[in-house]
Amino acid sequence: SYRSVSIPHQVRQYVVQVVFSVTFAFSCTMFELIIFEILGVLNSTSRYFHWKLNLYVILLVLIFVVPFYIGYFVVSNIRLLQRQRLLFSCVVWFTFMYFFWKLGDPFPILSPKHGILSIEQLISRVGVIGVTLMALLSGFGAVNCPYTYMSYFLRNVTDSDILALERRLLQTMDMIVSKKKRIAMTRRQMYQRGEEQNKQTGFWGMIKSVTSSQSGSENLSVIQQEVDALEELSRQLFLETVDLQATKERIEYSKTFQGKYFNFLGYFFSIYCVWKIFMATINIVFDRVGKTDPVTRGIEITVNYLGIQFDVKFWSQHISFILVGIIIVTSIRGLLITLTKFFYAISSSKSSNVIVLVLAQIMGMYFVSSVLLMRMSMPLEYRTIVTEVLGELQFNFYHRWFDVIFLNPHAHWLPLLYTL
Repeated sequence: SYRSVSIPHQVRQYVVQVVFSVTFAFSCTMFELIIFEILGVLNSTSRYFHWKLNLYVILLVLIFVVPFYIGYFVVSNIRLLQRQRLLFSCVVWFTFMYFFWKLGDPFPILSPKHGILSIEQLISRVGVIGVTLMALLSGFGAVNCPYTYMSYFLRNVTDSDILALERRLLQTMDMIVSKKKRIAMTRRQMYQRGEEQNKQTGFWGMIKSVTSSQSGSENLSVIQQEVDALEELSRQLFLETVDLQATKERIEYSKTFQGKYFNFLGYFFSIYCVWKIFMATINIVFDRVGKTDPVTRGIEITVNYLGIQFDVKFWSQHISFILVGIIIVTSIRGLLITLTKFFYAISSSKSSNVIVLVLAQIMGMYFVSSVLLMRMSMPLEYRTIVTEVLGELQFNFYHRWFDVIFLNPHAHWLPLLYTL
């Protein structure tokens, strides 16, 4: 996992590798404990102990270790602060803690009877950040996935369109080359003229050399401005050509079996997107939070509609286990792919340590929040230990907060994607 996000600029600091690996390991352990909870692996006392241990370690890393080292490596990249980097790292960490703690003031996230350093105080604030991140990613993904995979959104591109654009690009490149040749020839002529005029003496020779050099430099500046404008145009034409080529390849790909499969997925996610927006709106307007997990509720509706004999409790446990497993695998895979793309896009030799630590922070908060929200996908009898470990949190708030943030990307991205 660590190597997957550190290939472009190898992170040489051993502590960064350890922190990222520990964060990833304990994040995955939480999902493993959820599966143990459903399968009944180990006794309840042992599972409770490992839940507590895992949460304390992951919170220690996310709130104390990672923010401190982020500040440390940021300060280390500033030359003026390198001598006092430990002091300024502590200042950065205290600043983070201040805003992290003030984050919980506006939200009804836990019972007021808990102490300042209780686990509920820490999880509640981590949950707000993580749920916000999850909702933003889910909202954008639900909108962007149909737009990416559905052939309906592909514009019609022909070979003649690409050839016409390539012809314009070649003409622009020819104009750039010819104007650069003119610049080179003008500079050569000015140089030769200057050598000849240096041989001339007297007052009129000096006046002639000054006026000729001024007119030549003015012509060069005008031609250079034209070259700059043409180079900018050539860049735009090149990007448009690449975009048309990619669109044509997508059209050809959509005709294959795999392309038709992804096109079907696009329609499926479109329906899911509409359904999710509708349900999130209903939940917000009517202040509604589900009491039954989706699998049990879905089976009950199907059984009652078809009027068949079916052991709802037995099968809901097994289907919930499969569903939770799918959610876990897709969450981990999707987040790692997103983090890797992000790292490839912005990393450099100096910033790689900081970026990996920031990604570790995002990953840890994302997975802790996943446990908060995944609790609702578990049958009631399996939520007991999870609820006891997480403490007296206002779980309903997190689900409503997810719905509110989930709707925001749709309001912004749907009109934008429609106009593109």
